[in-house]
Amino acid sequence: MTRDVKEIFAGEAPPAPAALAAKVRTLAPSMTRSMQRVAEAVAGDPAGCAALTVTGLAELTGTSEATVVRTSRLLGYPGYRDLRLALAGLAAQQQSGRAPAVTADIAVDDPIADVVAKLAYDEQQTLADTAAGLDMAQLSAAVTALSTARRIDIYGQGASGLVAQDLAQKLLRIGLIAHAHSDPHLAVTNAVQLRAKDVAISITHSGSTGDVIEPLRVAFEHGATTVAITGRPNGPVTQYADHILTTSTARESELRPAAMSSRTSQLLVVDCLFVGVAQRTYEKAAPALSASYEALAHRHSPRGRTR
Repeated sequence: MTRDVKEIFAGEAPPAPAALAAKVRTLAPSMTRSMQRVAEAVAGDPAGCAALTVTGLAELTGTSEATVVRTSRLLGYPGYRDLRLALAGLAAQQQSGRAPAVTADIAVDDPIADVVAKLAYDEQQTLADTAAGLDMAQLSAAVTALSTARRIDIYGQGASGLVAQDLAQKLLRIGLIAHAHSDPHLAVTNAVQLRAKDVAISITHSGSTGDVIEPLRVAFEHGATTVAITGRPNGPVTQYADHILTTSTARESELRPAAMSSRTSQLLVVDCLFVGVAQRTYEKAAPALSASYEALAHRHSPRGRTR
């Protein structure tokens, strides 16, 4: 099974104007250079581009009308006319006084107060972009699958492995059987055991990490429901994903590597999944969560501590 761009966005409503910039940031790295020029133009000057015909935008970006149309469709719009309407809406929002989504890179000689301010702004932007780009239908379907799963396996490497552990811990505390696998061999040998009532989740910012793609492929081929949490909605991992949850692709800098920015958006998606599952399974989840708190309460009390 393979998935192309049309399959990924089939059935989705066009993104709201406010989500357009987030969509560009997420998809631009996987676009051709000519499509990137179109995407960067519409995100950088929505008012100016909204006034252009498809021919005018093609001339402005040094591309072709076909490239403009393909870029519009990749961004989630049926055609260029729909993209122009979104651009007009985005321009109106910006003219209403909303602060532009622009921040400076952290410099090696920045005062710590500036570092805090810049990181806080970037984190806020990453979370906002992720929330704006999340497909609610895909998220709801993933929540449904997790809520009724016999067993849940979660795969992640490096920083994504920490996020996988976070999700597994949360699900365990509400009574679900969930395991996070960072060892690629163990992940595959466990994936072989998965069946139709099980769920496998791969977390990969790049969408191309072989050590998490392989177990997801095995789980997919054995009939498990599969979920990909990724910053590349058309990356290799999505070939084996029944449900795709897209995270924001934040800007990487020398002092802020991708592992930091990607983890922020991944944790938001993980929290959305957890809360959604807890809501769906509340009668079981609430007592299980209370029991886990009670089991650990003595460890947070001075009287319960031992030397």
